[in-house]
Amino acid sequence: MEKQKHTIIILVADDDPDDCFLIKEAFSESRLINPLHFVKDGEELMDYLYRRNQFAHLEMKPLPGLILLDLNMPRKNGIEALNEIKSEPKFRSIPVVAFTTSKAEEDILRTYNLGVNSFITKPVDFDKLVELIRLLSKYWFEIVELPQ
Repeated sequence: MEKQKHTIIILVADDDPDDCFLIKEAFSESRLINPLHFVKDGEELMDYLYRRNQFAHLEMKPLPGLILLDLNMPRKNGIEALNEIKSEPKFRSIPVVAFTTSKAEEDILRTYNLGVNSFITKPVDFDKLVELIRLLSKYWFEIVELPQ
């Protein structure tokens, strides 16, 4: 189990540079050593997964083992990206966590209907974010069995 923890790539799709910085700091504060990659919208997310355009050089690299997905992004929002991910057989098994500021019941219901694995509202307090990242990593990397 320990080996799996070190090899899982986490992909964060979020257009807010401040949120990305705080997420990166929270992962660092939580002492997680998983590779953390960032994309700024749903178009980049899909390019990353399909290994096209600026991500073509990743063709022989493993896909992420977990996606943290903001719902409110430009070009292609999180709902549209989630729909595409869960419609594509080679991406369907990647766990996707909606990680967003939204608390709207409509967003929660819609994402679960599209196959999201979890829906988490981003905490505004950094200490709470660090604790959430610790819990998230414990759950996804120590408790849950993920496909290889």
